[in-house]
Amino acid sequence: MPGIVLIGAQWGDEGKGKATDLIGSHVDYVARFNGGNNAGHTVVVGDEAYALHLLPSGIISPHVVPVIGNGVVVDPEVLFQEIDGLQSRGVDCSRLLVSEEAHVIASYHRVIDKVTERFLGKHRIGTTGRGIGPAYADKVNRVGIRVHDLFNERHLHDKVEASLHQKNQMLVKLYNRRPIDVDATTDELLRLGVRLKPYVANTSLALNRALDEGRSVLFEGGQATMLDVDHGTYPFVTSSNPTAGGACTGTGVGPTRITRVIGVAKAYVTRVGEGPFPTELHDEQGEWLRRQGHEFGVTTGRPRRCGWFDAVVTRYAVQVNGLTDIALTKLDVLTGLKEIPICVAYDVELEDGTRERCEDMPVDQSRFAAAKPVYETMPGWSEDISQARSFEELPATCQAYVKRLEELSRCRISLIGTGPQRDHVIQLRSLVD
Repeated sequence: MPGIVLIGAQWGDEGKGKATDLIGSHVDYVARFNGGNNAGHTVVVGDEAYALHLLPSGIISPHVVPVIGNGVVVDPEVLFQEIDGLQSRGVDCSRLLVSEEAHVIASYHRVIDKVTERFLGKHRIGTTGRGIGPAYADKVNRVGIRVHDLFNERHLHDKVEASLHQKNQMLVKLYNRRPIDVDATTDELLRLGVRLKPYVANTSLALNRALDEGRSVLFEGGQATMLDVDHGTYPFVTSSNPTAGGACTGTGVGPTRITRVIGVAKAYVTRVGEGPFPTELHDEQGEWLRRQGHEFGVTTGRPRRCGWFDAVVTRYAVQVNGLTDIALTKLDVLTGLKEIPICVAYDVELEDGTRERCEDMPVDQSRFAAAKPVYETMPGWSEDISQARSFEELPATCQAYVKRLEELSRCRISLIGTGPQRDHVIQLRSLVD
């Protein structure tokens, strides 16, 4: 049975939650492998919409075991709020497994995140202020708190003290803030650990055993390719690896267990926060896409920046993730447009001042930031496509648009989202075989 990785192929908010939910109905485990509660997935089931942040999208499917892997940074307070909210709506969360090796977001991480971002002013990164970056920084600096630390009071106190030693110096002397109390923070984390403990497990062992037994596992990435700390639009990125390689390091499952890598891409592009975005629209068309697509952040509520489909970005996602399939979402949002531009290349300025057409992602981020999109235009359609259940039922111009995106992306499109509901999809090929 397969190990399937599902990631975002753009800047996030591509509709991964719906894609994960659809595939999740055919798998046994769904495992989140990166990020924290800065991610947001919306799953619509009938008339019910579920906004998920930390919990894997598979939590909605009663037969699926949802897993939070070691690559995720966990804010226990947010996790409990999310569990309580779902359980109040009749969703059983008792199957959840949380990695004992996952790092914990403490209250001081949120404080550091917010004061640092304010201090940066015009140089801010555009974080969500939820402590994600500082928690990952502690992980890399080897002063982080992991889930299993919450169950040993003396050990936890020592680790909190070590972590806060430098942070308190910075808060007091640089930011003119009060120091954070070590004892109070330790007590707070111990209390959170009591409730968290029933969910805690050796998730690497659980996932590998599941694969050994012939069960199928879906590895779900938060954020997206262009926000990867190594391969994204650095420094305007997240603090983890949402690309396919992160599925292995973020769960403890080896790369030879992966059989499919699916990239989710919108039929247009959006981005939240700061950073370059070549096809961004600053006019009425951008606002139209925002309204039609309801493009406001699940986690933050911030309006998303909108632009036309960028084939250069998608080809790059195919390259760095080794995509086998693309799930194309929100195609219905484009209904009503007479013409639809597609970015097929960039016009990039070289060091000598001349310009050239570039069909591959510039590694130099200053060149990428200054890149001008080169568009070709396809005819649009006006028919409602939400009830289409086969490719042939789509309008001819809509079919042509999808085929052109597939050709430009150099990867097959296997799933098409035609509306917000769970069944508003066209499946061209199975994603779980």
